[in-house]
Amino acid sequence: MIGGRNLDAVLPKSIIALRNYSVKKFTADLVAGLTVGLVALPLAMAFAISSGVPPQDGIYGAIVAGFIISALGGSMTQIGGPTGAFVVVVSGIVQQYGIQGLFTCTLMAGVMLVAMGVTGLGTAVKFIPRPVVVGFTNGIAVLIASTQLKDFFGLEIETVSGEFVGRIEQVIQHFGSLSPTTTALAGGALAVLIVFARWIKRVPGAIVVLFLGTALAWLAHLPVETIESRFGGIPQGLPPFQIPPIRADLMMTLLPAAITIAMLGAIESLLSAVVADRMTGDKHQPNTELFAQGVANIVSPLFSGLPATGAIARTATNIRSGGKTPVAGMIHAVVLLIILMVAAPMAKHIPLAVLASILFMVAYNMGEWSEIPEILKLSKADIAVWLITFLLTVFADLTVAVQAGMILAALLYIRRVTSTSTVAEVTPEYIEEGFAHSLQTNPIPEGVKVFRIHGPFLFGATEKLSVIDEQMDTLPKVIMLRLRNMTAIDATGLHALEGLADRLRASGRHLVLCAPRSQPAKLMEKSEFHQHIGEENMQPSLAAGLKRARELLEQSGPDNP
Repeated sequence: MIGGRNLDAVLPKSIIALRNYSVKKFTADLVAGLTVGLVALPLAMAFAISSGVPPQDGIYGAIVAGFIISALGGSMTQIGGPTGAFVVVVSGIVQQYGIQGLFTCTLMAGVMLVAMGVTGLGTAVKFIPRPVVVGFTNGIAVLIASTQLKDFFGLEIETVSGEFVGRIEQVIQHFGSLSPTTTALAGGALAVLIVFARWIKRVPGAIVVLFLGTALAWLAHLPVETIESRFGGIPQGLPPFQIPPIRADLMMTLLPAAITIAMLGAIESLLSAVVADRMTGDKHQPNTELFAQGVANIVSPLFSGLPATGAIARTATNIRSGGKTPVAGMIHAVVLLIILMVAAPMAKHIPLAVLASILFMVAYNMGEWSEIPEILKLSKADIAVWLITFLLTVFADLTVAVQAGMILAALLYIRRVTSTSTVAEVTPEYIEEGFAHSLQTNPIPEGVKVFRIHGPFLFGATEKLSVIDEQMDTLPKVIMLRLRNMTAIDATGLHALEGLADRLRASGRHLVLCAPRSQPAKLMEKSEFHQHIGEENMQPSLAAGLKRARELLEQSGPDNP
C-alpha cells in the first residue's frame, strides 16, 4: 500500500501485464495487433477526411495516441485512436478556426482529461444518465452519416455545409449530379460490409472492402474520386514533429469545444473500457485511463494528429482477435507506422466512396438504435431527456445538447429523489404487512444469497452493483435482490439491472427480485423488465421471493454452478 492506496490501482495496465508476460501472450497480442492495425487504417483516414483535414492526420493520431493510450492506460485491451464521436465537433472547429485552432483545442482537452484522471474524476462520468448518452450517440451517428452523402453518391458539391440542415439541402439540390459509378461502388462496398458484419464476423469487413474496392477502382480505371484526386496522396515517412503555435487569443472562445472533446473522450473511452471488461472479465482503472487519454491528446497535436479516445469497435476487434494485454494496442500503432513508411504511396488509390461506406457502417454501429425502443417504454420525462438531447445534437451542436441533457437529467433527479419522501402513520396493518418483508422472520435457505438496494438507484449509483459481480465465481444458484428500500429507479438503473440479469443468466444462475416499491414497480412494468428474468421471478415480498427461490433450487439442485 502507498499512501493508503493499492499501487496497482494507479499503475498502467501495461506494467501490470508485463509481470506475467509470456511468449504465448505475445503471439496472441501480435496477431491481434496486426488485425486491429489493418482495421484502424481505413477508419483513421475516413475520420480525418470527414473532419475536414488530410487523411494522414487521422493516421498520425492513431499511431501516436493509440500507442500512448495502450502504454499508459488503465485497460488491458482498450484500443485508442480517432473515433466518429469527434467528427462533428472537429469539423466545426476546423471550418471556423483552422487546423491551428484544432490543435489548441485538442491540447486544452488533453489537459482537462489529465486533470480528471489525477484528481479522481474518472468515476464522475457515471453521473451522465443513460438517456443523455443514447441521445447524443444517436445524434452523432446521424450527423456522421449526413457528412458522407456527398462522397457516397459522388455529388458535385464544392464545399459541404457545416450544419445538418444545410447539408441535407445541398444533397437535395445537387442530387441530379449523382454519379452512377460512385454510387454503385459505394453501395457494393456497403453490402459487403453488412454481409461480413452479420455472417462472417471473424473477418473485419473494413479490410476486405478497402482492398477490393481500391483494386477494382484502380484496375478498371473507374471515374471515381480518390485520396489522390482530392488530397494528392499521403506523405511517406514518420509523423512530422512540430510544436504548433498556441492560439492564446482563442482559448476562451474554444473552451466550450475543448470541454466537449474532453467529455466525449472521457465518456467514450470509459464506455469502451466497460465493454472490454465484460468481454474479458478484467476490470479497468478509470482514472488511469483518463490520465492516458489526456497525455495522448496533448502529444497527438505535436505530430499533427487528431483528438483520440477509446474506440469500442476496434477494442472489440482486438479482443475477438485474441488480444490479451496492452502490447496488442502498441503493436497496432506500430503496424500503422510501418504501413505509413512503406505503403503510403499505394493509399492514394483508395476511393472516397469506399471510405464513405465504411463510415456509414460506423455510424450505424455506434448509433445504439436498439436502445430507442427501450427508452420509449420509460417515463415521459426520460423520453423527453433523450429526445431533446438527440434533437439538439443534430440541429444545434454537441455542447448545447450535453448541457441541456444534463440540466434536464439533474432536474429529473431532484424530482425523483424528493418524490420518494413520505410521511405516514404506523398502523397495525402496516406492522402486520411488514412480516412478509422481514429478514428476521423469513430464513434464507442454503443456495440463495440476498442482496438489498437501499435508497434511490439512479444514474451515478449503478456501479454499486459491482459488489455482486466481484463475487460471481462463488455465488450460489439463486440471487435475490430485495428492493423494499429502493425508493426510486431511472433508465440508467434499469439498464444496470438488465445487464446484471443477463450476466447472471449467462453464468447459469437465476435472479429473483422482490418487494419493489411503487415507482420502481411501475417503471419496471412499463419497460417490460420481466422479459429479462421472467415474470415469475418478480415477487411482491421477501417471503414470496424466497418461496420462488426454493422452487428454482428444487428444479436445478442446490449446488453452485
